[in-house]
Amino acid sequence: MTWREVLLGDVIRLKRGHDLPASRRIAGDVPIVSSSGVTGFHVEAKADGPGVVTGRYGTLGEVHFIDGPYWPLNTALYVEDFRGNHPRYVAYLLKTLALGTQNTAGAVPGVNRNALHQLLVKVPEVGTQVAMADQLGRYDELIETNRRRMALLEESARLLYREWFVNLRFPGHELVPTPNGLPAGWSRTPLSTMVDTKPKTPYETGKVYPFVPMQALSETAMVIGPPDQRPISGGAKFRNRDTLLARITPCLENGKTGFVQFLSDDIPVASGSTEFIVMRSRTASPYWVYCVARDQAFRDHAILSMTGADGRQRVNPKCFDTYISLQAPEAVLNDFDSVVGPIFEQVEVLAKQSLALQKVRDELLPRLMSGAIRV
Repeated sequence: MTWREVLLGDVIRLKRGHDLPASRRIAGDVPIVSSSGVTGFHVEAKADGPGVVTGRYGTLGEVHFIDGPYWPLNTALYVEDFRGNHPRYVAYLLKTLALGTQNTAGAVPGVNRNALHQLLVKVPEVGTQVAMADQLGRYDELIETNRRRMALLEESARLLYREWFVNLRFPGHELVPTPNGLPAGWSRTPLSTMVDTKPKTPYETGKVYPFVPMQALSETAMVIGPPDQRPISGGAKFRNRDTLLARITPCLENGKTGFVQFLSDDIPVASGSTEFIVMRSRTASPYWVYCVARDQAFRDHAILSMTGADGRQRVNPKCFDTYISLQAPEAVLNDFDSVVGPIFEQVEVLAKQSLALQKVRDELLPRLMSGAIRV
């Protein structure tokens, strides 16, 4: 197996991404890729696939592989020319280079593509690149399959929520009388009556607990990223089946929300960012609470309540008093739990499988890419 030590600029040519303000975006099927990954879709592509994207500003060090045409945003660098090298291999190579440590922008974290081009790397011939990419790609294919399954499961839970609690087509609704426009037994209630946004969560002082930073929350899904470990010293405290809602701009507008279900019986408490609102069920269902937090009507209401200086606005807690929800009878909520509870649990199982796959892949990656082991 022949390896060459060359400059990264001899392997690929990087280019800065392209501006695409939200006002110019038209919904389509072309992924828009920022430094943190796919953040939306557009009708036009700026680069053909396969593509490799990494952060220029913002989220540094992450590397994203895109199969088809895409639009790389200006916060990112993308590979304009692979110079005959295998694209997926290039993605794995960049993952080993600790690009997040190549900050050359002073107070504003960023990387310079010309500096990256000067990095020394060792690369094998293309046939070996293909074999390496195929071996590592098996893990990523399984992870991507799990991601798609989780997205479909979560979508089904949210659709059930809207069908039951927004459209009022819950099982047996045809047989329930509707005086005053509501099914019998239902009532209009402030969300603050149904959900506790300042719940008490006991914990032991000085003990190490999981800590969830803001970046661990997804903009589109319930799964919470791997937590850190630290003693609790302020911030949000929460337990399983609580919903975490980002309260600060732009995290709220971008959709950062999570459902807690990763804690164990041995460690039933975790803490997190001071910018989380913890939403805990009072008279509703925990799964209902998460679906409400993801519902666009509630999010628009919360966003309109935000106060503070531009760029650092936060949700006004009184918005939970002024948002009117429908309190369903306990029997309907129990039926909802019995249907969507297993969906939420399956999402968590798939998330844990993906974490295990990522761990194996990440342990294999540097050994393969350095030539320590052969394919």
